[in-house]
Amino acid sequence: MPSPISHTLHLERWTVTSGSNVQSRGAVVVGSGDHQWDGAAEGNGPVDALFRAVDAALEGVLAGHPRLIAYDVHAVAEGPGAEGLVTVRIAPPSSAEGPRASGKYTGSSSDTNIIAASIVAYIAAIDQLLAEEHWQGATDAAGNRRRAKAAAVASAPRRAEIDEDAAEHDTVAWFER
Repeated sequence: MPSPISHTLHLERWTVTSGSNVQSRGAVVVGSGDHQWDGAAEGNGPVDALFRAVDAALEGVLAGHPRLIAYDVHAVAEGPGAEGLVTVRIAPPSSAEGPRASGKYTGSSSDTNIIAASIVAYIAAIDQLLAEEHWQGATDAAGNRRRAKAAAVASAPRRAEIDEDAAEHDTVAWFER
């Protein structure tokens, strides 16, 4: 039986592009305490692209990606402004072994934006999985991209500054050539 949800994971931000004649692309940033992971992926529609982006972001945490068992959307009320309730059910990654290989975890979220509700529900289900005793410490063991990026930025060479006096250009003369 799953232990109570610890709410260790949270969605910091997401973006998705989709259309009738293009491959959907999603990108996410997922946080936990002072840890942060980002991922991007393509998928068959915006929800699939975002789920795959979460999988890419959390690859080091889960050593694989969760198996999606069920995805349900239900309208909570009538009309175009009604919220949709999204429920996602997952199982641990196929690569998981021992106690980490079993269990089913459910996350749900409601929003007028079904895509937003979907990604929050997916992360809630993963958060429930990570709340299990045998998954404790997985986020810490995976490292921290936020700290790694900050260190990389701090050690990166600084860009040259613009010399305003030398940067004077006559744009009209350029057009008259």
